[in-house]
Amino acid sequence: MSIQFAPDTGLLTLHTAHTSYQMWADSIGVLHHLYYGPSLGAGDDLRGTEFYSDCGFSPQPAGVEDRRYSLDTINQEYTGCGVGDYRIACLSLQNPDGSRTADLRFAGAEILPGKYALPGLPASFGSEDDCQTLRITLKDSVSRLTVTLLYGVFEAADVITRAVLFRNDADGPLTLNKAASACLDLPFGSWDLIHFQGRHCMERQKERIPLPRAVTTLRSARGASSHHHNPFAILAAPDAGEEAGECLGAMLVYSGNFKIECEVSQMGSTRLVAGISDENFSWTLAPGESFTAPEVLFSYSATGLGDLSHQYHRFLQDHVIRSRWKDRPRPVLLNNWEATYMDFDAERLYRIARQARELGVELFVLDDGWFGHRVDDKGGLGDWQINEAKLGCTLPELIHRIHALGMLFGLWVEPEMVSADSDLYAAHPDWAFAVPGRAPTTGRSQLVLDLGRPEVVDHLYQVMSHLLCDNDISYIKWDMNRNLTDVFSRVLPASRQGEAAHRYLQGLYALLDRLTTEFPDVLFEGCAGGGGRFDAGMLYYFPQSWCSDDTDPIHRLKIQYGTSFGYPPAAMGSHVSASPNHQSGRSTPLATRAIVAMSGTFGYELDLQTLSDEEKEQVRSQIHTYRSLQPLLLQGRYDRLTDAATDRYFTAWQLTAADQSTAVINLVVLDPQANPWPIHIRPRHLDPQARYRDSLTGRVCSGAALCHAGLTLPALMGTYPAVQITLERTE
Repeated sequence: MSIQFAPDTGLLTLHTAHTSYQMWADSIGVLHHLYYGPSLGAGDDLRGTEFYSDCGFSPQPAGVEDRRYSLDTINQEYTGCGVGDYRIACLSLQNPDGSRTADLRFAGAEILPGKYALPGLPASFGSEDDCQTLRITLKDSVSRLTVTLLYGVFEAADVITRAVLFRNDADGPLTLNKAASACLDLPFGSWDLIHFQGRHCMERQKERIPLPRAVTTLRSARGASSHHHNPFAILAAPDAGEEAGECLGAMLVYSGNFKIECEVSQMGSTRLVAGISDENFSWTLAPGESFTAPEVLFSYSATGLGDLSHQYHRFLQDHVIRSRWKDRPRPVLLNNWEATYMDFDAERLYRIARQARELGVELFVLDDGWFGHRVDDKGGLGDWQINEAKLGCTLPELIHRIHALGMLFGLWVEPEMVSADSDLYAAHPDWAFAVPGRAPTTGRSQLVLDLGRPEVVDHLYQVMSHLLCDNDISYIKWDMNRNLTDVFSRVLPASRQGEAAHRYLQGLYALLDRLTTEFPDVLFEGCAGGGGRFDAGMLYYFPQSWCSDDTDPIHRLKIQYGTSFGYPPAAMGSHVSASPNHQSGRSTPLATRAIVAMSGTFGYELDLQTLSDEEKEQVRSQIHTYRSLQPLLLQGRYDRLTDAATDRYFTAWQLTAADQSTAVINLVVLDPQANPWPIHIRPRHLDPQARYRDSLTGRVCSGAALCHAGLTLPALMGTYPAVQITLERTE
């Protein structure tokens, strides 16, 4: 059994294949966190490892005389508020009398087969063979708030999930002003925080900092998980690297405002709290009502960051992504955006598609500019009818012509947004977020629809479902090109406006659930100005997301490198674009652009007609190569062989088949040198007893020799040269 509970001692222990997690409910009902790390032995009880000391200005709970016992110094599983713990709180509660205290005490635990579900929210899933559920009930006897801690224990995957259910069992209303999803108190040790910051076009830049004796906060207040901070963080031992050392990940399955907080306490313990951001958040619970906080995915590795990443990759692929496409090869696509922007008609699109098909492309995607009176990015959003005057034909006619080439057809949409000049806005101006009496702010000349209103969600469902029912569309690129401002719902009273941002996410999730359920064969790709909503919540509905609007392959090395710490390569949309690059002006070889893009869901975003005959042959070969790589992307292992955040000479990474029969090493030289240092790399996770042929030199040697002695490459000269090396098992 993955979960053990001893009612007589209050000891609870969770086990995965390589880890253990232990808690203890003491005699007064305080739930202590004791341990999360490498597997414990059967019957191990770590209560004796706790440290108690009389710390000045750390008070005692009512009725406790022992001055060594304080909520301010005990490592807790989930905190109350206002009763003596001055560290980061999990909960902020406002009682009917105005008081803001909650004293949570253990009231029972229940072990269930299978995985809990979270109504209305994305969450991991599994069968009774995959996991068990632990439900721990905490109660505040005065406010009569019941807090249910939910744990999903995926033994084989080495993942423990957390979520929280809040229920008001009182006779009057209770208001949550903070409702975190999980708390983790690590009693001992020093930790580095690895997080992934950035901006539009430079998302998920890895940063590693030692945790100070202070509060460190990662958050988004943008209504989306954001380009700026990803809802995923790692605590790593100072000596932890790719192949060794302790590291622990926390990933939110949520796409909106979030907060991950870390605090090193006066006693040297480290607390991590993750969940919905409490900024501008509140949720009122009437008697009998409940609120569910989103899920957090915890995973631990004692063998380095590479194994931690692999655990997350496999878990997201197997237990979060629902799409029928999650294990299926994705079609190679051609997106017209950087080829034409909004300057196109049907004939121009057809010529581009025809050339793409001749070179082996399987899917043509029509991007922004096809609908309403859309001629630029300043208007037209909300009117999702084909602009026949611009296109010169109907949408079914265009799709028929594309299908006649032997290609699938895909379409770009941005349903969450509306333009002030649209027919939709003229009919329903109140559907857009705006504060009464104030002119709303705009982003990209557009407003945001209030998806917290069921009628708005119903309208968008009708529009999108009709579009998919009336047209043979195989792929949808779902974009979101601005963040939320003026968040005010006209259907909520003044006292509940703090609910509006979360209700927006609930409405979005409901819409995505309806559409992906009704159209399971459509390949949906998420996008939010590129990587502004690249998170596990969106992956629950969409098996892939556009990684970044920056298609410069040299920038993409760092973007995809940072993304890979938590998210699988098959989830990263990555395209070959024109050179010089439209975002940076940088020129790079076609081969380099393709090698970088092949580490995600592959496609092209340029007019292939403009290529030379030699380059067109390269494209044919690239597509053939990518098709052979797809099993590695979907089911294999991804390893970072260099640190793209700090290494300036070259960047290298590896894809390895699950059965270790094949590995592909990709390498890009960033700074070719005169009188160069050798380019030396050590592959990883090959079968040490097997023998492999190196496609670069033809040499055959053992997996042990390759992993320990490595490969030395000849000098690579020129402008950002790249090489792709295949290692094939020969015996």
